[in-house]
Amino acid sequence: MSNSRIVRFGCFSIGLLLLSSTALAQSVDRKEVEKIVREYILQNPEIIGDALTELQNRSETAEAEARTAVVAAEADALLRSDDDVVLGNPDGDVTLVEFFDFNCGYCKRAAPDVKALVAEDSGLRVVLKDFPILGPGSVEAAKVALSVKRLKGESAAQEFHARLIGVQGQINVGRALALAEEMGLDRKRIEEEMRSEEIAAIISSNLSLAQRLGLTGTPSFIVGDQVIMGAVGKERNRRSQATALSGSGA
Repeated sequence: MSNSRIVRFGCFSIGLLLLSSTALAQSVDRKEVEKIVREYILQNPEIIGDALTELQNRSETAEAEARTAVVAAEADALLRSDDDVVLGNPDGDVTLVEFFDFNCGYCKRAAPDVKALVAEDSGLRVVLKDFPILGPGSVEAAKVALSVKRLKGESAAQEFHARLIGVQGQINVGRALALAEEMGLDRKRIEEEMRSEEIAAIISSNLSLAQRLGLTGTPSFIVGDQVIMGAVGKERNRRSQATALSGSGA
């Protein structure tokens, strides 16, 4: 909601409060209402800031509650999809889900933090979900990565992810396939798998899930019922893990 719309809404709300009596509201015309509201606001300008803050807080609370509901409803898709790369302890007591894009500079920056968290916490399970939103190159790179997982399994997929997310510069299908070949994988088989309906369905499902969660950028992390947007650093994610472990869910 824009500030101007919020202000208009706030002024309208103030007017209703001032004229809460039905009898009084019926006894004055629109111009009188506008005059009363205007005079009150001019005499008490701080209420505009208070109204904006309150409306923003309510909006953020509503968004957080909606995300929490989606996290609970989509637990299987978030935590237990066979198509995602899983790092750390597969039976860990806390799961950290990361929505990432291979062309996201912040995702590349966050990768060492995620690796460090896994190394430091033997009870942590990390789920990596392809969320290719930064152009065609990202989509093709995600298709290669998903194909590696489907054709060669978890270990190869983990290595491929770690190496490709560490590549600097623009990632496209050529660079992703070249890396697969460097790993000794069959390029032709990967290219065939990339064109499959199954790969397209996985990406579509991930994009749809992210939309329902209100995710608009990468990286985005989910731990317990918390949604954390951006490369917030190792310490922030560690605190979120502790909160999840203490009772908000894993």
